[in-house]
Amino acid sequence: MILLPEVVVRGAALLCVTAGIAAGALMFARRHSGRMALSVAMDFWLAAGLLTLSVASTWAAILTAAVIIALRRTLVLALAQGRAPVRRRDD
Repeated sequence: MILLPEVVVRGAALLCVTAGIAAGALMFARRHSGRMALSVAMDFWLAAGLLTLSVASTWAAILTAAVIIALRRTLVLALAQGRAPVRRRDD
């Protein structure tokens, strides 16, 4: 199995962070929903964290990734509770 060099993986992680900021800003500009924008941005940031974790080999890095995932899940659930249910149109 061929592994990517660490610099490539860290570059991809940085690209994910940048894409998260851009996608979150775009979502906020289009939908005017901070909740949705934050959720989209956090998905990209989670991907960046997982990419970084792939080159880390310490328990501290694994624990940090687990905490980030738990915080993200908690924040998404908290944001979802404040959202109004979607109404359906009767056709």
